[in-house]
Amino acid sequence: MERLTGADFDGTKLSRDGTLAVTFSAKWCPYCRDFMAEFKTAELSVEKAMGDVTDEESALWGDFKLNVVPTMVLFRDGEAVWRRDGTRHVGLNGADIDALRAAL
Repeated sequence: MERLTGADFDGTKLSRDGTLAVTFSAKWCPYCRDFMAEFKTAELSVEKAMGDVTDEESALWGDFKLNVVPTMVLFRDGEAVWRRDGTRHVGLNGADIDALRAAL
């Protein structure tokens, strides 16, 4: 799975065209690790990537107003068109992936 960093974004705009499902995740977050295992294997009709916010100084935290990780964002031609924030001390789960599928 592709790993995206702040260099792949211009503020809240993804620096590429097409449709991409991005989960903002941090390696130190146990809820992220659990969810990323499910996200990686989920069958989706779009490409998937990890928005790496392991570094708490990453500009992505502020640009996307991330309060909780994991958080999923669907991008179309660089623009965020759908978002699902994780729940503190819970994260995201399969139902959230189903919601993403419905948004495609």
